[in-house]
Amino acid sequence: MLKKKIEKALNEQVNKELFSAYLYQSMAAQAEHDGLEGVANWMDVQAEEEMFHARKIYDYINEQGGRVVLEAIEKPEAEYESIKAMFEASLEHEQFITKSINDLVDLAKEENDHATEIFLQWYVTEQVEEEDNVGSILDKFELIGDAGNGIFMIDKELATRTFTPEEDEE
Repeated sequence: MLKKKIEKALNEQVNKELFSAYLYQSMAAQAEHDGLEGVANWMDVQAEEEMFHARKIYDYINEQGGRVVLEAIEKPEAEYESIKAMFEASLEHEQFITKSINDLVDLAKEENDHATEIFLQWYVTEQVEEEDNVGSILDKFELIGDAGNGIFMIDKELATRTFTPEEDEE
């Protein structure tokens, strides 16, 4: 059974993950509008991942006898000055989510909730990967600058990204 403090914090994280999906879908919409189908694909896949992250927490709350309470999702940014700025905003957002996950781990430790602490370790590892993925893309933007050919090449590379949800280990 989840303690109320943990349940509330996990519900807040579900909301943050759903907002993340909404944010990435908004970014995908701009990229699609701008004719960058690869970037749009990358952002679509990222949105799918964020929905998966939200669902894992949602399911965990239910499995632990808690109650999921969904809140309103704020409107995401709809326009970025460049694709590079979009990825910079993505990295900033992922760093925000990393802090939120770390705060949850700290709370689980404080509340002696070992099951939740173990559950959240997957998210700690996932956030390292999330920040690294976006950081790698930004490194490429640093190399190419504003060169159109470079953006075309990055767009082509990002078009290959797919999402395959992990299988539950049962």
